[in-house]
Amino acid sequence: MISVEGLTYYHNGPTRLPSLQDVSLHLPPGSRTLLVGANGAGKSTLLQILAGKRLVKNADIRIKGKDVFRDSPSGVAFLGTEWAMNPVVRNDILVSAFLDSVGGYRHKERRDHLLDILDVDLDWRMHAISDGERRRVQLCMGLMAPWDVLLLDEVTVDLDVLVRDELLTFLRRDSVERGATIVYATHIFDGLNSFPTHVAHMRLGSFVTHPIPWPLTSSTASASRDLYHTALHWLKEDREHRLELERQGRKTRGATRNETVPSASETFYKK
Repeated sequence: MISVEGLTYYHNGPTRLPSLQDVSLHLPPGSRTLLVGANGAGKSTLLQILAGKRLVKNADIRIKGKDVFRDSPSGVAFLGTEWAMNPVVRNDILVSAFLDSVGGYRHKERRDHLLDILDVDLDWRMHAISDGERRRVQLCMGLMAPWDVLLLDEVTVDLDVLVRDELLTFLRRDSVERGATIVYATHIFDGLNSFPTHVAHMRLGSFVTHPIPWPLTSSTASASRDLYHTALHWLKEDREHRLELERQGRKTRGATRNETVPSASETFYKK
C-alpha cells in the first residue's frame, strides 16, 4: 500500500544535515504503523512527504502503486497539528455549515457517526470554541469520507481521554473492516497497546527499527515491555546516541557551560 525507496530530504539545502536520510519503507494494506521517535526525528516530515505536501524529486514514493507527486492517488487523508492554527478555521461560522462546505452532506452516515464519537455540537461557532473542540471538528472533517490511507501527525494531543479512546477504537475498526492503512506519529502511548499492527523507530532522519510486527516477539530485547516502556527505552537510546555524537564534535544542546566570554545578548541586556 505504501512504498518508499531511497528518500533523502533537506529542509535547508544540502549544506545542512538532511531531515531524512536514505529512508525506505514498505507497508502492507490494512496495517496500522506507529512511528516512534524523539522530537526532530523526521516523523512529521516523512508523513508530509507521503501526503504529497513536500516535493521530493530523487526518490520513488508510491501509495496504492501511484507516484504521490505525479499521479496523486485517491483515498489518502492527512491530518496534522497545523490545521487548528489556520485562521480560516477560526472564522465565525457554524460547525454544521463548515462541515457542509467541505462535503459533509455526501457522507452523512459516517459524518453523523463521527459527530457522536467526537461529541461535536453542530451549533458550535468555529471562532468561539477551544483548541480541543476545534480538533474534534478537524477529525470529523478529515475522516468522514472513507479513506484507504490515513496519515496522522499527533492529532490526538488536544483530545480528552474518553474521546481519544473512542476515536482510536473507531479507527482500528475502520482499518480492520475495510483493509485501510494507517501511519500514526505520536508521543502519547497510553491506551495504544492494542492499536498498532507494526511499530517503527526513527532517529535523526533514519529508521533505527523498520516497521516490525507488534506486539514484539520473544526474540526482541524489548518484548517484555508494553508500548509506553518500549518507546521510553528507544528514546533513552536516542539520547545516548546523540550525546555520543556531541562528544565526537557535533554541536551540543542544553546549557552552555565554562564560557569565559559572555554572549553579545548577555552583555547588552546587562547594560
